[in-house]
Amino acid sequence: MPGRIRSPELGNRLVDALVAPRTVYAHCDIPCGIYDPHEAQIAALTVLRMDQLIGELAMPAMDAKPEERAAYASKLSRYTAVKEQHSEKVKQEVRVIWGDYFTPDHVKQYPQAHEVVWKILKQASKTRQGTQLADAEELVKQVQAFAELFWQTKGAKTRRQPSLQKSGGEIVYPTA
Repeated sequence: MPGRIRSPELGNRLVDALVAPRTVYAHCDIPCGIYDPHEAQIAALTVLRMDQLIGELAMPAMDAKPEERAAYASKLSRYTAVKEQHSEKVKQEVRVIWGDYFTPDHVKQYPQAHEVVWKILKQASKTRQGTQLADAEELVKQVQAFAELFWQTKGAKTRRQPSLQKSGGEIVYPTA
C-alpha cells in the first residue's frame, strides 16, 4: 500500500519529529521498597535557610550604584528560586512516599497519616508564596512529624539530632 508506514520504529520517529518527546521523572515504581523521608527534611531545612537569607538581605539604598542594585536583585532571585524548588521537592518526596509506600493498612494503624501529608502539601505551597520564617519553621516541623510517622510504620524508633546546617533545626533519624 503506497504511503503507508510499515515500520513502527519509523512511525515513532516521525511522531517524535512532529511532537518533541517530553522528559519524565518518576520513582522506579517496581516497587523497590526503598523509601526515606531524609531528602524531604533536607529540602524543608533549605526552604528555612533561604527565608533566613532573604530576611538578612539588605535592600540597596536609594542612591546605590546600578551594580549594587543588580547584585541585590540577583541574590534575591536566586534565594527565591532555590526556596521554591525545595518547597516543591518537599511535596514531591512526601507524595512519592505517601503514594508508593503507604498502604491502607498503614492508614488504618496511623489514621493521622492523611492529615499529616495534606498539611505538608499545603504548608509547602504556603512557603512558596511568601518568605515568612514562621511558615518555613512550620514546614520543617511538619516534615519531622511525617518522618517520625514513616519510621513508626517500619517499626523503628526515632531520634532527633541537630542538623548542623546553617538553618539550624533538627533531623529525624531511625534507631535500631
